[in-house]
Amino acid sequence: MIGTKMKILKNDTLKVLQFSGLSGFCNTFHFVTTRHGGVSKGNYATMNPGMYSGDDLGSVRMNLEFLSRGIGISSECIFFPHQVHGCEICSLDESFLSLPGKEQTAFLDGADALVTDVAGICVAVSTADCVPVLLYAADKKVVAAVHAGWRGTVQQIVAKTVSVLVDEYGCNPLSVFAGIAPSIGKESFEVGDEVLDAFIQSGVDVERIAYRNPITGKAHIDLWEANRMQLLDAGIPSSQIEVAGICTYTHYNDFFSARRLGIKSGRILSGIMIKD
Repeated sequence: MIGTKMKILKNDTLKVLQFSGLSGFCNTFHFVTTRHGGVSKGNYATMNPGMYSGDDLGSVRMNLEFLSRGIGISSECIFFPHQVHGCEICSLDESFLSLPGKEQTAFLDGADALVTDVAGICVAVSTADCVPVLLYAADKKVVAAVHAGWRGTVQQIVAKTVSVLVDEYGCNPLSVFAGIAPSIGKESFEVGDEVLDAFIQSGVDVERIAYRNPITGKAHIDLWEANRMQLLDAGIPSSQIEVAGICTYTHYNDFFSARRLGIKSGRILSGIMIKD
Protein backbone atom coordinates (compact mmCIF):
# COMPACT_ATOMS: atom_id res chain seq x y z
CA MET A 1 0.00 0.00 0.00
CA ILE A 2 2.11 2.90 -1.30
CA GLY A 3 2.15 6.26 0.44
CA THR A 4 0.52 5.17 3.69
CA LYS A 5 0.06 8.18 5.94
CA MET A 6 2.11 7.77 9.08
CA LYS A 7 0.93 8.80 12.53
CA ILE A 8 2.84 11.48 14.44
CA LEU A 9 3.65 11.09 18.12
CA LYS A 10 5.14 14.17 19.72
CA ASN A 11 5.60 16.07 22.94
CA ASP A 12 6.99 19.59 23.37
CA THR A 13 10.20 18.72 21.51
CA LEU A 14 10.37 15.10 20.41
CA LYS A 15 8.65 14.00 17.21
CA VAL A 16 8.47 10.36 16.07
CA LEU A 17 6.33 8.55 13.50
CA GLN A 18 4.33 5.31 13.53
CA PHE A 19 2.68 3.13 10.89
CA SER A 20 -1.10 2.92 11.02
CA GLY A 21 -1.23 -0.85 10.61
CA LEU A 22 1.48 -1.75 13.09
CA SER A 23 -0.09 0.64 15.57
CA GLY A 24 -3.21 -1.51 15.61
CA PHE A 25 -1.58 -4.16 17.80
CA CYS A 26 -1.90 -3.34 21.49
CA ASN A 27 0.93 -5.70 22.49
CA THR A 28 3.57 -4.01 20.34
CA PHE A 29 5.17 -0.59 20.12
CA HIS A 30 7.25 0.89 17.32
CA PHE A 31 8.69 4.23 16.28
CA VAL A 32 10.64 6.05 13.59
CA THR A 33 12.58 9.10 14.72
CA THR A 34 12.84 12.42 12.92
CA ARG A 35 15.49 15.14 13.20
CA HIS A 36 13.50 16.93 15.88
CA GLY A 37 13.92 16.85 19.64
CA GLY A 38 17.62 16.40 20.45
CA VAL A 39 20.77 18.31 21.30
CA SER A 40 23.20 17.51 18.47
CA LYS A 41 24.64 20.28 16.31
CA GLY A 42 25.44 20.96 12.66
CA ASN A 43 24.76 18.08 10.27
CA TYR A 44 23.73 16.02 13.30
CA ALA A 45 21.06 18.49 14.47
CA THR A 46 19.19 17.74 16.50
CA MET A 47 17.79 14.26 17.32
CA ASN A 48 20.67 12.04 16.28
CA PRO A 49 20.58 8.65 18.05
CA GLY A 50 23.25 7.22 15.72
CA MET A 51 25.96 5.84 17.97
CA TYR A 52 28.21 5.06 14.98
CA SER A 53 27.62 8.28 13.02
CA GLY A 54 30.69 10.23 14.13
CA ASP A 55 28.69 12.59 16.34
CA ASP A 56 29.77 13.53 19.85
CA LEU A 57 28.92 10.46 21.94
CA GLY A 58 27.77 12.57 24.86
CA SER A 59 25.20 14.25 22.62
CA VAL A 60 24.11 10.89 21.17
CA ARG A 61 23.61 9.42 24.64
CA MET A 62 21.59 12.47 25.68
CA ASN A 63 19.48 12.12 22.53
CA LEU A 64 18.84 8.47 23.35
CA GLU A 65 17.73 9.45 26.85
CA PHE A 66 15.38 12.09 25.43
CA LEU A 67 14.01 9.48 23.04
CA SER A 68 13.68 6.95 25.84
CA ARG A 69 11.68 9.32 28.01
CA GLY A 70 9.56 10.46 25.07
CA ILE A 71 8.47 6.96 24.01
CA GLY A 72 8.50 5.35 27.44
CA ILE A 73 11.16 2.71 26.74
CA SER A 74 14.34 2.46 28.80
CA SER A 75 17.40 3.24 26.69
CA GLU A 76 18.97 0.08 28.15
CA CYS A 77 16.25 -1.93 26.39
CA ILE A 78 16.84 -0.44 22.92
CA PHE A 79 19.33 -2.53 20.94
CA PHE A 80 20.79 -1.60 17.58
CA PRO A 81 23.73 -3.11 15.68
CA HIS A 82 26.88 -1.68 14.19
CA GLN A 83 25.69 -2.11 10.61
CA VAL A 84 27.98 -2.98 7.69
CA HIS A 85 25.59 -3.03 4.69
CA GLY A 86 25.59 -6.82 4.68
CA CYS A 87 22.94 -9.44 5.34
CA GLU A 88 23.85 -10.78 8.79
CA ILE A 89 20.76 -11.32 10.97
CA CYS A 90 21.00 -11.64 14.76
CA SER A 91 18.33 -13.22 16.95
CA LEU A 92 18.18 -11.80 20.47
CA ASP A 93 17.03 -14.20 23.18
CA GLU A 94 17.14 -14.37 26.97
CA SER A 95 20.76 -15.51 26.91
CA PHE A 96 21.69 -12.32 25.05
CA LEU A 97 20.27 -10.27 27.92
CA SER A 98 22.49 -12.09 30.39
CA LEU A 99 25.66 -11.01 28.56
CA PRO A 100 27.78 -8.10 29.87
CA GLY A 101 27.33 -4.87 27.93
CA LYS A 102 30.60 -5.21 26.00
CA GLU A 103 29.70 -8.73 24.92
CA GLN A 104 26.25 -7.57 23.78
CA THR A 105 27.90 -4.86 21.68
CA ALA A 106 30.32 -7.39 20.18
CA PHE A 107 27.44 -9.76 19.42
CA LEU A 108 25.62 -7.00 17.52
CA ASP A 109 28.69 -5.88 15.59
CA GLY A 110 28.32 -6.50 11.86
CA ALA A 111 24.61 -7.28 11.85
CA ASP A 112 22.09 -5.47 9.64
CA ALA A 113 18.89 -7.00 11.05
CA LEU A 114 17.72 -7.94 14.53
CA VAL A 115 14.93 -10.36 15.48
CA THR A 116 13.42 -11.17 18.89
CA ASP A 117 10.43 -12.76 20.57
CA VAL A 118 11.49 -11.52 24.03
CA ALA A 119 9.05 -9.01 25.48
CA GLY A 120 10.60 -5.73 26.57
CA ILE A 121 13.44 -5.81 24.03
CA CYS A 122 13.27 -3.10 21.39
CA VAL A 123 15.20 -4.01 18.23
CA ALA A 124 16.20 -1.08 16.03
CA VAL A 125 18.27 -0.05 13.03
CA SER A 126 19.77 3.31 12.09
CA THR A 127 19.56 4.82 8.61
CA ALA A 128 20.13 8.00 6.61
CA ASP A 129 18.61 7.24 3.17
CA CYS A 130 18.85 3.45 3.43
CA VAL A 131 15.58 1.58 3.92
CA PRO A 132 14.44 0.61 7.44
CA VAL A 133 11.91 -2.23 7.49
CA LEU A 134 9.96 -3.16 10.63
CA LEU A 135 8.27 -6.56 10.88
CA TYR A 136 5.76 -8.09 13.28
CA ALA A 137 4.63 -11.72 13.13
CA ALA A 138 1.31 -11.68 14.96
CA ASP A 139 0.93 -15.45 15.26
CA LYS A 140 4.16 -16.06 17.21
CA LYS A 141 4.66 -12.54 18.56
CA VAL A 142 8.03 -11.93 16.97
CA VAL A 143 9.45 -8.58 15.83
CA ALA A 144 12.32 -7.62 13.55
CA ALA A 145 14.12 -4.47 12.43
CA VAL A 146 15.99 -4.55 9.12
CA HIS A 147 18.53 -2.16 7.56
CA ALA A 148 18.27 -2.49 3.77
CA GLY A 149 20.63 -0.25 1.85
CA TRP A 150 21.10 -1.00 -1.83
CA ARG A 151 23.74 -3.63 -1.02
CA GLY A 152 21.51 -5.28 1.56
CA THR A 153 18.59 -5.14 -0.84
CA VAL A 154 20.67 -6.86 -3.53
CA GLN A 155 21.58 -9.51 -0.95
CA GLN A 156 17.87 -10.02 -0.13
CA ILE A 157 18.22 -9.16 3.55
CA VAL A 158 14.49 -8.50 3.96
CA ALA A 159 13.57 -11.84 2.41
CA LYS A 160 16.22 -13.57 4.54
CA THR A 161 14.83 -11.96 7.69
CA VAL A 162 11.35 -13.27 6.86
CA SER A 163 12.95 -16.70 6.40
CA VAL A 164 14.37 -16.43 9.93
CA LEU A 165 10.88 -15.64 11.23
CA VAL A 166 9.54 -18.72 9.46
CA ASP A 167 12.40 -21.20 10.00
CA GLU A 168 13.56 -20.26 13.51
CA TYR A 169 10.34 -19.02 15.09
CA GLY A 170 7.69 -20.95 13.15
CA CYS A 171 5.89 -17.83 11.92
CA ASN A 172 3.37 -17.95 9.10
CA PRO A 173 4.12 -15.25 6.46
CA LEU A 174 0.37 -14.62 6.24
CA SER A 175 0.54 -13.32 9.81
CA VAL A 176 3.42 -10.91 9.20
CA PHE A 177 2.88 -7.15 9.05
CA ALA A 178 5.56 -4.85 7.62
CA GLY A 179 6.39 -1.17 7.52
CA ILE A 180 8.87 0.35 5.06
CA ALA A 181 9.95 3.54 6.79
CA PRO A 182 11.17 6.91 5.41
CA SER A 183 14.19 6.49 3.14
CA ILE A 184 15.43 7.69 -0.23
CA GLY A 185 12.85 7.62 -3.04
CA LYS A 186 13.45 6.51 -6.61
CA GLU A 187 13.45 10.05 -8.04
CA SER A 188 16.33 10.94 -5.71
CA PHE A 189 18.21 7.64 -5.82
CA GLU A 190 20.39 8.14 -8.87
CA VAL A 191 22.96 5.36 -9.23
CA GLY A 192 25.87 4.32 -11.41
CA ASP A 193 25.60 1.44 -13.84
CA GLU A 194 27.61 -0.77 -11.47
CA VAL A 195 24.76 -0.57 -8.95
CA LEU A 196 22.16 -1.29 -11.62
CA ASP A 197 24.26 -4.24 -12.78
CA ALA A 198 24.35 -5.61 -9.23
CA PHE A 199 20.55 -5.65 -9.18
CA ILE A 200 20.39 -7.25 -12.62
CA GLN A 201 22.82 -9.98 -11.55
CA SER A 202 20.74 -10.64 -8.43
CA GLY A 203 17.89 -11.79 -10.66
CA VAL A 204 15.39 -9.11 -9.67
CA ASP A 205 12.90 -7.84 -12.25
CA VAL A 206 14.66 -4.51 -12.85
CA GLU A 207 11.87 -3.23 -15.06
CA ARG A 208 9.74 -3.02 -11.92
CA ILE A 209 12.30 -1.16 -9.81
CA ALA A 210 14.50 0.88 -12.15
CA TYR A 211 14.34 3.47 -14.90
CA ARG A 212 16.81 5.68 -16.73
CA ASN A 213 16.38 9.44 -16.67
CA PRO A 214 16.09 10.52 -20.33
CA ILE A 215 17.77 13.86 -19.62
CA THR A 216 20.74 12.79 -17.48
CA GLY A 217 21.02 9.24 -18.76
CA LYS A 218 21.45 8.09 -15.17
CA ALA A 219 19.72 5.05 -13.71
CA HIS A 220 17.34 5.39 -10.75
CA ILE A 221 16.30 2.54 -8.46
CA ASP A 222 13.16 2.22 -6.36
CA LEU A 223 14.38 0.63 -3.11
CA TRP A 224 10.88 0.82 -1.61
CA GLU A 225 9.45 -1.37 -4.37
CA ALA A 226 12.47 -3.67 -4.40
CA ASN A 227 11.98 -4.46 -0.72
CA ARG A 228 8.20 -4.61 -1.04
CA MET A 229 8.66 -7.23 -3.76
CA GLN A 230 10.80 -9.30 -1.41
CA LEU A 231 8.05 -9.18 1.21
CA LEU A 232 5.42 -10.17 -1.35
CA ASP A 233 7.56 -13.00 -2.69
CA ALA A 234 8.00 -14.23 0.89
CA GLY A 235 4.22 -14.64 1.16
CA ILE A 236 3.26 -11.51 3.07
CA PRO A 237 -0.09 -10.11 1.84
CA SER A 238 0.10 -6.77 0.06
CA SER A 239 -2.54 -5.34 2.41
CA GLN A 240 -0.16 -5.98 5.34
CA ILE A 241 2.74 -4.02 3.85
CA GLU A 242 2.84 -0.29 4.53
CA VAL A 243 5.19 2.03 2.65
CA ALA A 244 5.70 5.42 4.25
CA GLY A 245 6.32 7.03 0.88
CA ILE A 246 8.53 9.70 2.50
CA CYS A 247 11.82 10.48 0.75
CA THR A 248 14.57 11.41 3.19
CA TYR A 249 16.58 13.21 0.50
CA THR A 250 13.61 15.42 -0.38
CA HIS A 251 12.51 15.95 3.23
CA TYR A 252 15.98 16.43 4.70
CA ASN A 253 14.74 19.10 7.09
CA ASP A 254 12.76 16.40 8.90
CA PHE A 255 14.92 13.32 8.24
CA PHE A 256 18.65 12.76 7.94
CA SER A 257 19.97 12.18 4.43
CA ALA A 258 23.56 11.14 3.85
CA ARG A 259 23.29 12.17 0.20
CA ARG A 260 22.28 15.68 1.25
CA LEU A 261 24.47 16.12 4.32
CA GLY A 262 27.35 13.71 3.78
CA ILE A 263 28.15 10.54 5.67
CA LYS A 264 29.22 12.58 8.71
CA SER A 265 25.64 13.41 9.64
CA GLY A 266 22.81 12.09 11.80
CA ARG A 267 20.77 8.92 11.63
CA ILE A 268 17.11 7.97 11.90
CA LEU A 269 16.35 5.20 14.40
CA SER A 270 13.52 2.79 13.61
CA GLY A 271 12.57 0.33 16.33
CA ILE A 272 9.92 -2.19 17.33
CA MET A 273 9.21 -4.30 20.41
CA ILE A 274 6.79 -6.68 22.09
CA LYS A 275 5.49 -5.00 25.21
CA ASP A 276 6.03 -6.56 28.64
